[in-house]
Amino acid sequence: MDNLYDLVIIGGGPAGLSSAIYAGRARLKTLLIEKEKIGGQIVSTANIENYPGSLSGESGATLIGRMQEQAEESNVYIARDSVAKVEFQGELKVITGKAATYCAKAVIIATGAFPKPIGCPGEKELTGKGVSYCATCDGAFFEDMEIYVVGGGDAAVEEAIYLTRYGSRVTIIHRRDELRAARVLQEKAFANPKISFLWNSVVTEIKGEDIVESMVVKNVKTGELRQITADDESGTFGLFVFIGFLPQTEIFRGLIGMEGGYIITDDNMQTNIKGVFAAGDVRKKQLRQVVTAVSDGAVAATQAERFLSEI
Repeated sequence: MDNLYDLVIIGGGPAGLSSAIYAGRARLKTLLIEKEKIGGQIVSTANIENYPGSLSGESGATLIGRMQEQAEESNVYIARDSVAKVEFQGELKVITGKAATYCAKAVIIATGAFPKPIGCPGEKELTGKGVSYCATCDGAFFEDMEIYVVGGGDAAVEEAIYLTRYGSRVTIIHRRDELRAARVLQEKAFANPKISFLWNSVVTEIKGEDIVESMVVKNVKTGELRQITADDESGTFGLFVFIGFLPQTEIFRGLIGMEGGYIITDDNMQTNIKGVFAAGDVRKKQLRQVVTAVSDGAVAATQAERFLSEI
C-alpha cells in the first residue's frame, strides 16, 4: 500500500515538525499531514525571544522554515490535506482526508489550539482589518492610535503592556471587575499610565466597512450599551482579542480521552488508545509554548518508535 506508513503525524506546527524530525531520524516511514500552512500559530509571530538558541531577530517564519527543512532532510513525507475522519480501533489506524486516505501503525495528533473569537457580529468580517489575535504581528499598524484589548488573563495583560509601545492609549475590556492575570502582571498594568480599564464589559458588535470604525460594548451588570467610535484623524482603532484558545480536536471527540476539549495523555504523550499519541498545544497541560511543543513532539515520536518496535 502506497499510503501505508509506520507513523502519521496530524498537524504541522512545532510539535508536529519536532515529531517528524525524530521519527525520520529513527528511519520510520513517516507522513506529516497539514491542512494549511506549515508552522501553525507561530508563523505569524514577528519576534521570538524566549526559544533557546533562537537567532537574533528570529521570527516564527524563519524558525519554522529551519524545522521544516530538517524534517524534509529526514525523508519525512508532507501532505497538504484536511483530515475529515479518523478510525483508531484496530492495529492499522485509518486517517481519511479530503484528498486521500492514509493508514498507519501509529499516529501522533499535533493539531494545536487557536485563538478563541469573541463570537459577535462583525468580528469575522473585520479580522485583519482592525481585529487581531496577535499583538506582535499587528501592533505596529496602530502607531499612535487607540487600542483595545479584550480579556483579563495573563495573555491579555501581557499583550496590553506590549501594545503600549505603539498605541496612544490601551484599554483592557474585561467581563469581570478584576483581572485573572498573575499578580506581577496586574501590578505592571496598573502602574502603566497608558493602560486604562473597562470593567464588567463585553464587546457585542464590531462595525465598519473596510476597517474597524466602531464597536458596541455592553456592561454585563447594568445592561447599558455604549458605542465606541474611532477618532476622526485615524478613522480606526485596534481591537486585540485574548480570551483563550480552542483546541482543534473536533474530529477526535468521542474517540479519545479529553478534558475541556484538550486531549489527555500521560508523560509519554500516550493517549488512552494504544498507538495514538498527542503532542503540543492540543494536550491538556499547563504551559503552551514553542519550547514545550517541540519537547512533546520529541517524546511522542520516541515513544511511537518504541511502540512500533514492540509490535
